[in-house]
Amino acid sequence: MSISRRTFVRDLALLAAMLNVPATLDAETLADADRARLAAWLRTLRREGLASPRAPLGRTVARVGELALGSPYRANTLEEYLAGAGASPLREPLTAYLTGFDCVTLVESTLAIARASARPRAGWDDFAREVERMRYRGGVRDGYASRLHYFSEWIADNARRGLLRDLGPELGAVDDARPLRFMTMHRSAYKALADDGVYRAIGQMEHRLDASPRQLVPTARIASVLGRIEAGDVLGFATSIEGLDCTHTGLAYRDHAGVMRVLHAPLSGGEVQVSRGTLPQYVAGLRTGTGILVARPLRG
Repeated sequence: MSISRRTFVRDLALLAAMLNVPATLDAETLADADRARLAAWLRTLRREGLASPRAPLGRTVARVGELALGSPYRANTLEEYLAGAGASPLREPLTAYLTGFDCVTLVESTLAIARASARPRAGWDDFAREVERMRYRGGVRDGYASRLHYFSEWIADNARRGLLRDLGPELGAVDDARPLRFMTMHRSAYKALADDGVYRAIGQMEHRLDASPRQLVPTARIASVLGRIEAGDVLGFATSIEGLDCTHTGLAYRDHAGVMRVLHAPLSGGEVQVSRGTLPQYVAGLRTGTGILVARPLRG
């Protein structure tokens, strides 16, 4: 696992504060911290009886999310490799961290750990393989363009392969058929799109998605279907922004009182947290929000 010097220095300070150790760790030790966290979380799941194929997967996912609470928000982790000398979007490495998350890597990591935990001697390689098969189209990593960049396609592709069940149809979802063009409309915001071939591949992907409208549960309907959403379900927060499907992702989470909230990694809050408001309140407070995409994790 490689990280940029700038990111290493920033995250070294965060990690030092978390572990109460001097900020003099090298990159190898920093990687060890991610692996140590995985080992500790797997021990917790086993101790609590959640590391079993018989345990409800959603419950295990939600528990991993609880273990991640307080972890720092870590932006642009999947793009860091592009800053390196000789880096190419045609050769995207598999990036995985557990000492910091953005909203999508939190979802991927919690699901990956929950699935991997059912294996008797699960370790980092098992976790990484689970991340890889969720993150890339068809589960095959073949450069930047093979990554599932639009979260609605992430849901649809994983659902086709039996890793998720799209709950939209059974929750009274409506079609969001707006064309997705955000990446190609904002080419300069994506370093990888400086490569003309990658830019064309992303454009072709966007046009293919025109045939697959998103299954959107409108904001006004969420309160009426809360009883059919379970802890650990995956949430995509839909938006009215032109060319874009979702602005944020998270997990459905029931607190000790049974109230449905959102467990997520918000940039604004700076760390993994549970929303103060309920799920309907959280969505209603999103300025460009139009509803949610909902999917249930499966073992696959």
